[in-house]
Amino acid sequence: MAGGWAPDGAVQDQIDDTVADAVQHVRAHMPKGESETHCRECGEDIPQARRVAVPGVKLCIDCQSERDARPVFSTINRRGNKDSQLR
Repeated sequence: MAGGWAPDGAVQDQIDDTVADAVQHVRAHMPKGESETHCRECGEDIPQARRVAVPGVKLCIDCQSERDARPVFSTINRRGNKDSQLR
């Protein structure tokens, strides 16, 4: 049920758009090209199996896991109200 001027299903549309944007962002930042033989952050060897499985890989598993664990904050304001802009 939507309220005010919003059409029915507006909340689900907002959720779908948020998920689609996140997928598009991840796909745009996937590694491409030739894989590195050594990790760019720690210098350790990147195993051949990882280089084949993830084309364009730049980090070893440990460094990539650490990077993936960092929180990601969205800068998209889908709520459209003043309070959501004041974070």
